[in-house]
Amino acid sequence: MQLNFKKMGKGQPFIILHGLFGSLDNWQSIARELASTFEVYLVDLRNHGDSFHHEDFSYDAMSKDLAIFLTTHTIENPIIMGHSMGGKVAMNFALKNPGHFDKLIVVDIAPKSYPVHHDRILEGLSALDVKNLTSRNEADQQLAEYVPQRAVRQFLLKNMGREKSGGFSWKINLEGIQENIGLVGDGIADNLRSDKQTLFIVGKKSDYIKEEDISGIRAIFANSKIEWIEGAGHWVHAEQPQQFLAVVNAFLDGASSKPAEQVK
Repeated sequence: MQLNFKKMGKGQPFIILHGLFGSLDNWQSIARELASTFEVYLVDLRNHGDSFHHEDFSYDAMSKDLAIFLTTHTIENPIIMGHSMGGKVAMNFALKNPGHFDKLIVVDIAPKSYPVHHDRILEGLSALDVKNLTSRNEADQQLAEYVPQRAVRQFLLKNMGREKSGGFSWKINLEGIQENIGLVGDGIADNLRSDKQTLFIVGKKSDYIKEEDISGIRAIFANSKIEWIEGAGHWVHAEQPQQFLAVVNAFLDGASSKPAEQVK
């Protein structure tokens, strides 16, 4: 029941958590840049990548996974960054374990509840007969009926692993995610508070965080800074990597010397 991870660099520990349908591979280019200053841990969350599959897909379970991971690898005072679902995991962990991390970075997700909106993706992935597919191109053609955006299909199909005997299999726990997809939209308990330095990074073209969500963010994360990145949607780090890194580095450089500003 250990989480799969990849480690690079030296310095203060820096944990990166991917989003739904993602894996640690999605963050390797960002991690390589950060590894010049930090000891970066890229982590596959449960039911994703090469980590274990389990029927419990709650944020409570995933934040406990992270706590166990830090203890197992003797990681102290880490910076924790999470994108989308990984951001919710990071927020849950931070609120329940305030003495076990240094700073928090949340990428394009708010602590609010979200309606289920991955139905068509799940329908398309479930429709693929992965065991009998002959190529990723064949999978892409079939998935296009459900997911018209090519970039999104390419992202999703990274979850297919080729079998030695032929065909493919899913790395993600597709059935488990489908059964528990409602939990992914769960909000953060609003009776918890954090005064740790926190950065929220938002894609200007994304609709995951809106102006009306700011008050809710600051009610829970009082010492938070919010930065919008132009030209980026939900996958901020992939769409505008240099701007993304500049915002992260500016926050970390300034966080040690002055309180985080509240930027809109």
